Amino acid sequence: MAGQDWMEKDFYQVLGVSKDADVDSIKKAYRKLARKYHPDQNPGDKKAEERFKSVGEAYQVLSDPEQRKQYDAIRAMAGGGARFSAGPGGANGAGFEDLFGAMFGGGDSRVRFSTSGGSGGAGFEDLFSGLFNSGAAQQGFGGYGQQSGFAGHPQKGADLAASTSLTFRQAVEGATLKMSVEGRSMTVRVPAGVADGQKIRLRGKGRPGIGGGAAGDLVVTVTVDKHPVFSLDGLNLRMKLPVSYSEAVLGAKVAVPLMDGSTVTVKVPAGTSSGTNLRVRRRGVEKGRKKGDLILEVEIAVPTDLSSKAKAAVKTLAKETKDWDPRAGLAEDVQK
Repeated sequence: MAGQDWMEKDFYQVLGVSKDADVDSIKKAYRKLARKYHPDQNPGDKKAEERFKSVGEAYQVLSDPEQRKQYDAIRAMAGGGARFSAGPGGANGAGFEDLFGAMFGGGDSRVRFSTSGGSGGAGFEDLFSGLFNSGAAQQGFGGYGQQSGFAGHPQKGADLAASTSLTFRQAVEGATLKMSVEGRSMTVRVPAGVADGQKIRLRGKGRPGIGGGAAGDLVVTVTVDKHPVFSLDGLNLRMKLPVSYSEAVLGAKVAVPLMDGSTVTVKVPAGTSSGTNLRVRRRGVEKGRKKGDLILEVEIAVPTDLSSKAKAAVKTLAKETKDWDPRAGLAEDVQK
């Protein structure tokens, strides 16, 4: 938790959503802003880059129920309530405000806190427990030193959450990204075939452990931009393949363009209908030793500008096939 930063930042305002916005509204707002301020869309624009980071930070917190609860609690307590202090002298010469300020990296520690749930939905003890990832608060503030991690026992560091936006090509091919999490810059390798909304867990990239414990993990939620032609289905690539009426009726060999710039020739069998799937083996996403397929959904394209000669030919075809009913059995199936 970023403590002092959270008191000063209005993540709801950053995303342009209300404080009672649901998860879908928050995700929709994040996607819109992430696309708008993505560095690929604004090369060299430092302001856009900073806005992109702010949007990502806001989504990271508000998309995680537990972090959002803690954030709301901190923001609520910063706005009013009972104020705690061990006095200017205290047992160790430092007041509670000084200790709390030091925990969050300094700054003005004169913040108001509430011992009850308050409007934020989390009491001081719940919040304090969340900060240290232990049951420390159950014994009260004075007893925290007796808990695991504070008495020299190893304790794993807290996990962190982050989010990033990928182009469709990056999702298919994999990508190496530079990310900044809580002021730390790190390189994140996103594997090929990552899906929209997928969470990637990076071991040891979270907060440092306590008392020699292992570091926590970084969980990155990935948003993938849509592609005008392709879509992902696991390791398979899908696309709609337009074919002419004559190609569908008589059969044909069709050249299909691929993302790497090459083409593959696909045989469309005679009598193929719209919606038929044609599979091209091992032309999908490559991940380790596995490689998906390219699945082509046939879509019969109908010309809109016919010459008089072409129209006459179609009329002849219609006359010759008038005894064929493409909707035979449809009425019966509807009643099933």
